Amino acid sequence: MAKNYSASLRADGPFVFVSGQLPEAPDGSVAEGDAVEQTRQVFRNIEAALAPHGADLRHVVKLTYYLRHIADLQSVRQVLREFLVHEPRPASTLVEVNGLADSRCLVEIEAVAALPAPDRRDGQG
Repeated sequence: MAKNYSASLRADGPFVFVSGQLPEAPDGSVAEGDAVEQTRQVFRNIEAALAPHGADLRHVVKLTYYLRHIADLQSVRQVLREFLVHEPRPASTLVEVNGLADSRCLVEIEAVAALPAPDRRDGQG
């Protein structure tokens, strides 16, 4: 079985650090449903946080997952395969927690992305 993460990964900076994302929609509402739907919203939030920096999920080198219930791990992995279709997979850490900032939330994920080196073909540098 293929791993959903890399044991180690070398990345060149600069980096974008994405704070822990909860399953909140842009209007502030919490995604309804199970861990699958909540995790999908979290990944959409990570994508939105990376976009202003010219990054996307392909640039993510590290993910930290916080789950209220370890039994939701398979649901999270299902969504991870939907959103992280590139290789290598990011390094990752999973932590089961007693609670999150909002009691309706089942998952929180933080990310670190490594931005590609600037294109030096512009004659500068």
